[in-house]
Amino acid sequence: MPSLITQVKSKLFIHSTRKSMHALDGAHASLLRGRSLDFEDLRKYEYGDQVRDIDWRATARLGTPLVKRSRATKMQTVLFVVDTGRSMTALAADERPKRDLAIMATGALGILTLRHGDDFTAIYGDADGTRRLAPGRSEGALEHALRTISAATDRSTAPNDRDALLAAVTRTVSRRMVVAIVTDAAPVTEQTERMLRRLRVQHDVLWLTVRDADPVLDHATGLIRSDVDSLWDVPDFVQGDPAIVRELAAQSQAEAAQLADTLQRLEIAHGVLESQEQAVPQLLRLLHTVLSRGNGRSHARL
Repeated sequence: MPSLITQVKSKLFIHSTRKSMHALDGAHASLLRGRSLDFEDLRKYEYGDQVRDIDWRATARLGTPLVKRSRATKMQTVLFVVDTGRSMTALAADERPKRDLAIMATGALGILTLRHGDDFTAIYGDADGTRRLAPGRSEGALEHALRTISAATDRSTAPNDRDALLAAVTRTVSRRMVVAIVTDAAPVTEQTERMLRRLRVQHDVLWLTVRDADPVLDHATGLIRSDVDSLWDVPDFVQGDPAIVRELAAQSQAEAAQLADTLQRLEIAHGVLESQEQAVPQLLRLLHTVLSRGNGRSHARL
């Protein structure tokens, strides 16, 4: 079976110019302040600073308390929260399984994580239960994680349960992490918002939506849509019906607007993935946005 990491790399580095990769690295390296051994400069002591950060020699020489300021080079674990319910076997907007797009997004962010020597872990699952992978810090571990998530999606016969995944994170993850949620475009619930509020207090959160294919096609395609949950075919008489297309588009736009509004209020970075070809550019745009927004405050260093 072809390496999933190799497939992700081929798209990541083909679509990423040297300039954009540098910006991507910058987003990872600078958005979350942390402790490290890389000395940057000195500044005056402020209330709340750690006593162990005081530079006693500089303080004695200049007669005022000074603390060492370090450049953040090491962050907490990146936690991928991946929806693997049966709806992820449905088609994305590019007419390929949403699972493949979820793997692409997880793999691209995973490779970026490894480029900086950081580790990652993953929580995935469906309505039948959630599972967690052990932390890893190698391409072999990432390949195993991607294959595990892909296989879990293929085997799943249960519906998605995004809220259960988020609840599992709030219940089992006590250490601060960067939480990257990869899910589909299902409507957000009140419980979803409650879980996100709890996560946002403790973690830096990134949300990636994998957009569904259009449910209604034009007659000229000769194709038939089937619902992965009910297994019912979309009736032929609705194919290409302008009124039905407008109604479905309006519903989809309303749900997307609700999600965007919720995430904006919670200050959670959000990206929408539509195709294999556009996944990397869309991720780059999202991370550039996170980088520019993070100049004034602390955010995830992805």
